[in-house]
Amino acid sequence: MSGGEVAGLLVAVFWAILVSFLAVVLVRLAQTLKAATKLVTGVTEQAVPLLGEASATVRSAQDQLARVDSIASDVQEVTANASALSSTVSTAFGGPLVKVAAFGYGVRRALGRRNTTPRRPAVVVSRTVPQARRGGWRSRGKD
Repeated sequence: MSGGEVAGLLVAVFWAILVSFLAVVLVRLAQTLKAATKLVTGVTEQAVPLLGEASATVRSAQDQLARVDSIASDVQEVTANASALSSTVSTAFGGPLVKVAAFGYGVRRALGRRNTTPRRPAVVVSRTVPQARRGGWRSRGKD
């Protein structure tokens, strides 16, 4: 064999090995792509219902928040009305009640001064107590 034939044979063998290597790589790449396709399909099949449920949950949460917001505004309105009513009652009855209480205090004090006029002390007539009673309960057993 001549040098050109050997070089051609080496190039042919090199190309055969290269093509075989590329064929193996392409087969492995095809298997990887099939597995990735199966995985994406599985994820898609599971994700679509989950996204639908999540969307329904978000809508339900929004409805509940709208209700809570409505309730909170109603409570705020009731609180404002109660505050206004309290101040109205305080204004309407507070002043007159204070005046009535002050008047009652003044009347009691005036009547109290009238009843505390100085009196003469009552005269106590002294009596003598019998001997058995003088010592109290301790002296009873001694006789």
